[in-house]
Amino acid sequence: MKRVKHITMFLVLFLSIGAFAQKKQLTYCNPINLDYGYTPIPNFSEQGKHRATADPVIVTYKGDYYLFSTNQWGYWWSSDMYNWKFVSKNFLRPEHKVYDDLCAPSVWIQGDTMLVFGSTYAKNFPIWMSTDPKKNEWKEVVHEFEIGGWDPAHFVDEDGKLYMYNGSSNSYPLYGIELNRKTFNPIGTRKELLLLNPERYGWQRFGEHLDNTFLDPFMEGAWVTKHNSKYYLQYGAPGTEFSGYADGVAVGPTPLGPFEHQSLPFSWKPGGFARGAGHGATYQDKWNNYWHVSTIAISVKNNFERRLGIWPTGFDKDDVMYMDAAFGDYPQYLPTGEKDHLKSGFTGWMLLNYNKPVTVSSTLGSFYANNAVDESIKTYWSAKSGNKGEWIQTDLGTISTINAVQINYADQDAEFLGKRQDIYHQYKLWYSTDGVKWKILTDKSTNKTDVPHDYIELEQPVSARYIKLENIHMPTGKFAISGIRVFGNGNLSAPKSVKDFVVLRTEKDKRSAWLKWAPVDDAYAYNIYIGTEPDKLYNCIMVYGTNEYWYKGMDKDKSYYFSIEAINESGVALKTEVVKAN
Repeated sequence: MKRVKHITMFLVLFLSIGAFAQKKQLTYCNPINLDYGYTPIPNFSEQGKHRATADPVIVTYKGDYYLFSTNQWGYWWSSDMYNWKFVSKNFLRPEHKVYDDLCAPSVWIQGDTMLVFGSTYAKNFPIWMSTDPKKNEWKEVVHEFEIGGWDPAHFVDEDGKLYMYNGSSNSYPLYGIELNRKTFNPIGTRKELLLLNPERYGWQRFGEHLDNTFLDPFMEGAWVTKHNSKYYLQYGAPGTEFSGYADGVAVGPTPLGPFEHQSLPFSWKPGGFARGAGHGATYQDKWNNYWHVSTIAISVKNNFERRLGIWPTGFDKDDVMYMDAAFGDYPQYLPTGEKDHLKSGFTGWMLLNYNKPVTVSSTLGSFYANNAVDESIKTYWSAKSGNKGEWIQTDLGTISTINAVQINYADQDAEFLGKRQDIYHQYKLWYSTDGVKWKILTDKSTNKTDVPHDYIELEQPVSARYIKLENIHMPTGKFAISGIRVFGNGNLSAPKSVKDFVVLRTEKDKRSAWLKWAPVDDAYAYNIYIGTEPDKLYNCIMVYGTNEYWYKGMDKDKSYYFSIEAINESGVALKTEVVKAN
């Protein structure tokens, strides 16, 4: 009898452990790891061929997620927002004679049908429809959508009415119009909905430093979400090339307004490794949690060299729309159920190798080794070749607990234009406690997939001081890395809280402020939280290696509130008390 009881207890324990293992929550890390196509436009690649996409839309359809973006000659689908499968599809006809294929596409669900339309004012572009996009079954529902629309978005209201929004200009507004949901013909004339107001909203100013000296700001990429009987018109601004590329939001009582700007950009990420979070789309996952997919700027080889990111999003109890960008390019949890996005999805795995020593097999010109650990996606190290055996090694400085590694490849001497489906990366990732004896962390020497931003979450954490990435095969060009990023815990003490945090805002230009604080000795970065109410600090800027920041994104008519936290390899300090700037 006792033996039976012990066996039963063992089975219960075994099944419990198995259930726990199955429930392990997976993580992801921005930029999302897609097999991004290369720019198909020859004059966009004169400074080097490179991967590029932007202007994404994700829609949930029949229990899966579908992702469309600019110039990919197809689209992706996923069941979990992590593993994305590419479907090759040419949405152009021979008479179009353009490179763009789908540029800034609109994708919407109407009844049981998915519909797709790309940016154009040409009269010969179709609207496509599918009831089985996973099988790539498409047909034209409208052969020539005559009114066209640049950066279009379509919205189906709860009453069944269909609306289209469009516009991409630094002179003209966003427009909206109702369409007949069967014929797609316009009902009435289009309506002017919204203009930028950079004289009031500082974040809307053009330029990397928001100085407006070169051009007026652009407004583009409309998207509409309905929540609690309010309509949230989202828009990209002020320019896709810049760290401050963001999605603002204006709120209205009807699908066609009138709309009033929300002071803060809701999707905004001007700091960290992957910067920019503009021209995107808001969607809901299988559990109705809100997410936002948007564009990340690189803009080195061409202004339109870009990637994509996914961010937790939502509406607070007062119907304020927000996006969580804090630790937005560190490992975050994927959804497994209903989630309150006001509570962070950050794993707590810290960056372990920011500006730490790096050794490499070779260096091409001025593409120095430490570019791979400087937390800038714009800079990169390149080996002299793409040959098997080239390597890069990062020293964490102390034996640390490692949970995940992100490998961000760069394009150096790439040879491709357009989408390629026959390319792949192969590598081995090693770890060591002493730099002498090495063990395999991940072996992808037989991998046959294209993984330009590969993210490896370890099944079990390991202890190591050194991580080495050894090249086996590159899809094209040199072995080049913009970021080898190691995440986990440094096993020391978290930093102390910031002291002497000061926000200086003057009457000369109330859109701008100078933030300063006493440096924390063992901190490598800081998160600055910003809001127009003390309990709604929804914007976040991550800054590395400095104790000051010029913040020029304020609504000149509002008071602002700030807090700051210090970050190191072992954790995050307590935030400072909130500081008010009138």
